[in-house]
Amino acid sequence: MPNEHNERMIIAVHGGAGTFEIQDHPAVRAGCEAAARRGWEVLSAGGSALDAVEAAVCVLEDDPLFNAGRGSVLRSDGSIQMDAAIMDGSTSRAGAVCSIERIAHPISLARAVLHDGRHVLMAGEAALALAPQTPRCTLDDLLVPEQQARHRQVYGTVGAVALDGRGALAAATSTGGTFGACPGRVGDSPLVGCGTLADTHGAASATGLGEAIMLAGVCRQAIMALRSQPVEQALRAGLDACEAIWPKAPCGLLLVDGNGHVAAAHNTPAMPVCWIHAGHIASRLSGN
Repeated sequence: MPNEHNERMIIAVHGGAGTFEIQDHPAVRAGCEAAARRGWEVLSAGGSALDAVEAAVCVLEDDPLFNAGRGSVLRSDGSIQMDAAIMDGSTSRAGAVCSIERIAHPISLARAVLHDGRHVLMAGEAALALAPQTPRCTLDDLLVPEQQARHRQVYGTVGAVALDGRGALAAATSTGGTFGACPGRVGDSPLVGCGTLADTHGAASATGLGEAIMLAGVCRQAIMALRSQPVEQALRAGLDACEAIWPKAPCGLLLVDGNGHVAAAHNTPAMPVCWIHAGHIASRLSGN
């Protein structure tokens, strides 16, 4: 693998834009760091960016402090329906799922859709049929009652972006939805160009109010801006697009370019982020 790409390798994760209780701050930071370390293990072993973002998001889906997988929020009818997407920037291929119930790792199901190759977005039981070997679980396995009140103010999405040793980029996003949403509601996370996007220029994962992010095409706005702007300015382009379409809508964005430069910003009180570059780890809960 080319040394220049090895030096640029990076994995970055986010744990959703919103608020987190003060007593949860150490655990939230530790959860993001664990996810980033898992993704970095994959990259360091020569794995692809696609493998790394899937592995990192699986860790976050297993952590009930984050609204994805285990710990997902309840909808208005008491159900849990999850969405996820994963995209390979080197091939422009993506897989996504929506309205998924009773599995712990929606991101791996999205990867199965990508691998199948016939479609990009699959819903509900039809998506599960593509990967019959995917372990099922019960609502009780996903529901963590003590987390529900905390998730009311968290626009629950987790995500990861990565650049691997071959210079390939990838993005992945997974969500447990919005607390109290109508059954069947689908947010931005599984929609390519909205909540998730990767190409040869960059990779992006968004979090926040899904309706606003969809209407603005936040990730596409940011990735398009990367063609002529540095990562920090491109990040701002994505957030400004959201603000223009839906003023004051909660929004956060994680972005990495083909040179391994990463940036994250949000307009909410908190958005936990962690990244590892050249073996060095950094994390934060808030700030832009």
